[in-house]
Amino acid sequence: QAQLVESGGGLVQAGDSLRLSCAASGRTFSSYARGWFRQAPGKEREFVAAISRSGEIISYADSVKGRFIISRDNAKNTVYLQMNSLKSEDTAVYYCVAGSTTEITSRPAYWGQGTQVTVSS
Repeated sequence: QAQLVESGGGLVQAGDSLRLSCAASGRTFSSYARGWFRQAPGKEREFVAAISRSGEIISYADSVKGRFIISRDNAKNTVYLQMNSLKSEDTAVYYCVAGSTTEITSRPAYWGQGTQVTVSS
């Protein structure tokens, strides 16, 4: 069974950095685009960042451009999200996703369970 498992979430202060990881198991996701979504309390789930199977950046949400960096290591079947200059509004559950290039920013086929990121001001 294909699984995406996030790790690296936690409680940090505004201005700090945090790196999320997402390991895949059960199948190889190297041929899929990978990405991250998030959902803040009381808000809808939103797209954060996506990367192509070859490692090219597909897109970042405007709210994270210049602060977050997405990367992947196909040999490890893992995708990362380096989050810098964190703000209180970045507080959310972050979800790792995988899917086709055309759908990765809107309705990816595979989702992880999520990891909580809390930024205190």
